[in-house]
Amino acid sequence: MTQETSSAADPVLAGFRASIDNIDAALIHMLAERFRITKAVGEYKATTNLPASDPGREERQITRLRALAQDANLDPDFGEKFIRFVIDEVIRHHERAKNG
Repeated sequence: MTQETSSAADPVLAGFRASIDNIDAALIHMLAERFRITKAVGEYKATTNLPASDPGREERQITRLRALAQDANLDPDFGEKFIRFVIDEVIRHHERAKNG
């Protein structure tokens, strides 16, 4: 019996998995929107001669995400790793577009 067959035979497991699938889809859409906004921020900074990065803001965001993670009973290290990953991806994407 495959895993998919076993979950189809178990409605409780199938319900959990459907919820996970919905959450994953929402996360992807939210990340896409976040990246759309950060792209707009980058374009705005370029046209107004503002520095591309803001290390102070990044540190405040890391602190904020760690606190949010802790409040949500999630490992604060995970919250920090997540926002650092997002920041790094924004920078990587910006550099690729700039050098494109």
